[in-house]
Amino acid sequence: MKLVRTTCAYCGVGCGINAKVTGPRQVEIKGDPTHPANFGKLCSKGTHLGETVGLEGRLLHPMIGERQARWDEALDLVAGRMRACIAEHGPDSVAFYVSGQLLTEDYYVANKLMKGFIGSGNIDTNSRLCMASAVAAHNRAFGEDVVPCTYDDLDEADLILLVGSNTAWCHPVIWQRIERARERRGTKLVVIDPRRTETAEQADLHVQLAPDGDVALFNALLAEMAARGLVDDSGLEVSEGFWNNLPCDHGIDQVTFTQLADLVAANRRMVTLFSQGANQSISGTDKCNAIINLHLATGRINQPGAGPFSITGQPNAMGGREVGGLANMLACHLGFSQAERADVAEFWNAPNLCSGPGLKAVDMFREVHDGRIKFLWVMATNPAVSMPDSQFVREALAKCPTVVISDVIADTDTAKFAHIRLPALGWGEKDGTVTNSERRISRQRALFASPREARADWQIICQVAERLGHGAAFAFPNPAAVYREYAAMTALAGKHGRLLDLTAHAEISDGGYDQMQPFLWGGAHPLAARYPTTSGKARLVAVTAPPALHDPAYPLRLNTARYRDQWHTMTRTGLSPTLSQHRREALLEIHPADAAAQGLSEGGLARVITQSGAAVFRVQLSPGQRRGELCVPMHWTDQLSGEGRSNRLPDQACDPVSGQPGFKNSAARAEAVEPEWRAFLVSRDAPDPPGLLYWSRAKVAGGWLYELAGMGMVDAAALLPKGEQIEVVDQARGMRRIAVRGADGALEGALYLTRAGQLPAREWAAAQLGHTGSAPAELLAGRPSTPLPDRGAIVCVCHGIGELAITAAARGGAATIDAVGKATCAGTNCGSCRPAIARLLELVLSDQKEAAE
Repeated sequence: MKLVRTTCAYCGVGCGINAKVTGPRQVEIKGDPTHPANFGKLCSKGTHLGETVGLEGRLLHPMIGERQARWDEALDLVAGRMRACIAEHGPDSVAFYVSGQLLTEDYYVANKLMKGFIGSGNIDTNSRLCMASAVAAHNRAFGEDVVPCTYDDLDEADLILLVGSNTAWCHPVIWQRIERARERRGTKLVVIDPRRTETAEQADLHVQLAPDGDVALFNALLAEMAARGLVDDSGLEVSEGFWNNLPCDHGIDQVTFTQLADLVAANRRMVTLFSQGANQSISGTDKCNAIINLHLATGRINQPGAGPFSITGQPNAMGGREVGGLANMLACHLGFSQAERADVAEFWNAPNLCSGPGLKAVDMFREVHDGRIKFLWVMATNPAVSMPDSQFVREALAKCPTVVISDVIADTDTAKFAHIRLPALGWGEKDGTVTNSERRISRQRALFASPREARADWQIICQVAERLGHGAAFAFPNPAAVYREYAAMTALAGKHGRLLDLTAHAEISDGGYDQMQPFLWGGAHPLAARYPTTSGKARLVAVTAPPALHDPAYPLRLNTARYRDQWHTMTRTGLSPTLSQHRREALLEIHPADAAAQGLSEGGLARVITQSGAAVFRVQLSPGQRRGELCVPMHWTDQLSGEGRSNRLPDQACDPVSGQPGFKNSAARAEAVEPEWRAFLVSRDAPDPPGLLYWSRAKVAGGWLYELAGMGMVDAAALLPKGEQIEVVDQARGMRRIAVRGADGALEGALYLTRAGQLPAREWAAAQLGHTGSAPAELLAGRPSTPLPDRGAIVCVCHGIGELAITAAARGGAATIDAVGKATCAGTNCGSCRPAIARLLELVLSDQKEAAE
């Protein structure tokens, strides 16, 4: 089969992939060894993309309500409702909420339609939730949203600071690059994070600051560098009083601060990699500027191995930023000055160019809720889950007269509210470009034909634009034509002093576009020659540490995080049995002392409560949590759990500059949840459990594994499939087990329930789904008559290696991560499990040392 070079669907690292189609909706995935972003490396999610390209759950036909419709009917209805809404209520009654999952070509036509032809600035993106604060900080400091580094700088750094980034989990390929730099040149690593993550465990220094303590820390650090004579502001714009107002309480113990300051002072080649822990805060822009200030004032920028580096979360958040997908940008890094608007109006021949910025995401949904926005088009994202105060967002969607979604999945939490659903292409079907965190543009290419009636997002938007009377401006025959127009438009950025420049591709042929190789716009250090400010100088931006927050009614502070093997709202990764092994449920991480004070126990259930809402999670005791703080994952939805939805909990408070919500520091409390019974279910089908206190499901090879808990009677009939039932009941112990076999004798489902005792291990029972040969007694016991070797918890999902194999290798003499890899294969593919392997090694070696003493 033909090899197709494409780009990964997940994070902003932008890894190249060599994909070989091996059958209908089947593909073999390998890293592209020639791609400069990853040189053949892939994380667990990228490695297992092949498990997510099937058509399970796909939206494959236009839908009006619950009725399948023809494309012409659906598009006519979208355009007709939009036209009527604009005519009666004006252009600002219409809004688009788009996504970093879109390709640049999709983003470009959506932005052009809204800002140039509908005449409103009301297009914003879920990137607002990820990196808007970094964008705002870049604009304040540099005059333009330009990332001043590349991944090569990580290879040349002598010191790397990771701020608010669990890099080993969230950007594993970057983590491998950092590991190589440490091995090759002895690069020192500092992790600045309230949580002792697996990344932090591997650092030379972990600075465990309080939530939102970053501004104070970096201000104090810069003041310390000034006291040591290591700053030079002669080439910078500096506001009056900047240096006098800088000294402050750094917020950490003095020994740690001195160690940090000594490392910073000693290493001019320093990269600070910052991510969601910095951005997702009501002081996020100030955090990012505090980081940038340190680099500017110490001259650690625009040279190899140095610079402040914002690492993005989505595959094309950067492309959206470039074309203008954020509400506070016009297009191509341009703003809304009279001169910029005039040039854009002329370039687009736009009859209704918007007069100014539109509504940022949180404000957009407030106006939907208030009834001022009456037509909302959601593209490639799931705001009913991902937005803060998500119950409010659901109320807004329910009130909106017209909700249109373009998506690949038929039933998402947001799709429940849609009046019109339009089937879009997914990864492996799309054709276009993406820009990664280092400004590298790569091609994403189609592997499969468009399934059923699904269409490209850019094509859907253009067909609506045509029905609105703007067909000539949107008559693009293919994505290459869209890209050419966008590249030509970047000439306007240059005219107005910006650095974004793709004009070399303004006349690229269709063939040239098809064969396009990954390239870096702006070069290695795009700000080295000049800063795109009026003075040509970068700016030191005065920032002040926010006050510490405390609410006696909600005495704990709640953080939200990503899991290693999951992605966003799991519409794709939730379909992978392999990726579901790492964390099958949403876990509440809490310090053991806090858990004891709240009456919580390992493996029990707890309800987390804030002023915005409540959600139930499985408890995990974690000494790595700071006292008084909680952490829950962001991924779970109504499709996969009756609880565990973290974004019910944060409120709508946003950074005043960027409009980015503060997901990382919510006032909360926790309480124990005591069900009368607990159970797990394995099933080839995916039932919707009725009225339970708690349920959560995860994909397994033969179907689904459910964790269940409830009160009162159990409606087993509602949970189990039809078929021949075998059952055992022990009333005294409150135990009930039911297995269901199909006509061929294969296991269709099994329910294991207890009111007081222990439940069997899940793995063997789940592995029997769809198989024959197990005796009834084995099925009811939940284990084989001849015990299988216990692997322990899965650590390496790429190779299916459990804890016990790793510890056995360590006890057998494998004293390093690489030695464990040679003995077991664990950690030899994506590398995201290497910190977990290091932790197990440390435990074994420590035990051996104690035994020897």
